Amino acid sequence: MTGPAFPESSNLGGMIAELPDDHPWLIEVAPDGSERRFGYGELRRYAAAVARSVQARGLPAGSRIGLVGLNSAQYLLTYYGIMQAGYCAVPIGYKLALESVEYVLGDAGVALVYADADWAGRLAGKVDTLPLGDGRAWAASLSFGAFEAAEVPPDEPATILYTSGSTGVPKGVPLTHGGYIWTLRAVAANGGEFMREHQARVLTAAPLSHMNALFLAKTVTAYGGTLVLMTQFNARAFLEAAARHRCSIVTGVPTMFALCARETDLLEQLDLASVQSVAMGSAPVSDALFEQVRAMFPFAVVQNGWGTTETGPAVFGPHPDGLPRPPLALGHPLPGVQVRLEGGSPDEGELYVRNGAIMPGYLNRDDETRKRLVDGWYKTGDVMRRDAHGFYYFVGRADDMFVCGGENMYPGEIELLLEKHPGVAQAAVVPVPDEIKGQIPAAFIVRKPGSSVTEDEIKAYALANGPVYQHPRFVRFIDEMPLSAANKIDKKRIKELAAGLGR
Repeated sequence: MTGPAFPESSNLGGMIAELPDDHPWLIEVAPDGSERRFGYGELRRYAAAVARSVQARGLPAGSRIGLVGLNSAQYLLTYYGIMQAGYCAVPIGYKLALESVEYVLGDAGVALVYADADWAGRLAGKVDTLPLGDGRAWAASLSFGAFEAAEVPPDEPATILYTSGSTGVPKGVPLTHGGYIWTLRAVAANGGEFMREHQARVLTAAPLSHMNALFLAKTVTAYGGTLVLMTQFNARAFLEAAARHRCSIVTGVPTMFALCARETDLLEQLDLASVQSVAMGSAPVSDALFEQVRAMFPFAVVQNGWGTTETGPAVFGPHPDGLPRPPLALGHPLPGVQVRLEGGSPDEGELYVRNGAIMPGYLNRDDETRKRLVDGWYKTGDVMRRDAHGFYYFVGRADDMFVCGGENMYPGEIELLLEKHPGVAQAAVVPVPDEIKGQIPAAFIVRKPGSSVTEDEIKAYALANGPVYQHPRFVRFIDEMPLSAANKIDKKRIKELAAGLGR
């Protein structure tokens, strides 16, 4: 099967595959299983109607328009329409506190916000809003008719995404039309061509306010696939959607798949043979979880991806000589991407990246930009290891590292070790104070169903299978990991749970 030619446009909002109107573009799935379906014709028609309606408000070119709400078809339709009109879309996490949302609105200079009913009420009097969550009210606000996407220069911001702000206030990351279109071309080797040739159905449940799902949606749309979009993540509904819609590709952050692995009764009933590729990213993956995912999707190639908001996801991919990617490897640098390791040995250190998608700089944060952009290179803050074949592996965050008795400790390495234990589903490690060693590791563990593993057994396992200095001095068991808005483990909350530990 062959697919449509790659679209040509200077405007990211125009990067839509040329497919018949009735070709399926998106299937929206609610947690209760109810669905709405949209074809490529509806994408073109509704995006044009959004563009016409926002242009009619007389906003200057380049104005910033926010979106805040749950995943939905109208969220993506509005996103494309904003860009087609020559404006800059600002997705905002719907789980953020009001104070953080107000900060984003002010920092980005947002002139108008498409908001669901809850957020429209909370933002009343603070910014002009238009409906987003209510499909009928949203459609009533549109102006239907023909529209051609505005021509824009490649360095014009298409989107401003905000980082999670886990170490301070959120930072705005402007991402340009040219940079994103470069990235869309570059990910042909990372699933784009497969989507085009097979017109694949691709499942996601990550929030559209984050790069992971938002860029995936653009990739599916440019290459002519069908996006199966969950409005919210629920492990059982996610697995059921993958089976019911015969998805070829399923994507998510590792925590989502860890939760899916606990649905053992459902997994015994479902036919997931259609899944040919599982793409995990945005957080480290353990050996144990990797094997669990392979067992869940026995006919799929399971891959661990990497990317940042600041660089986009087009950094690593297949090996140029066709070598198979080892488990947990992030891949080999893609053509047109430069990488280097600094501050360690020749084959381990902090990763620096230079590609066609790097942000021009943080919005209104010249101090932070100077810390991260160095002569055109982005200083990622991620410590990586490179093997003899040129594959890269995630070691840990440079800013997560702590020193225990003179030894450098990366929580990610300890977590991967602990998650190899047969009774451990998930592990999160944080430092706690120690009068002698300065800081020592404390582990928070979610047991696998049926497991009764104890604190002493966890400590003994770590001592027997890793460096002595890495073993957790404290082990606490919790029912589930606290999650951030991006469905990653919320280390801020874990550190709060660890308050009072130490010696």
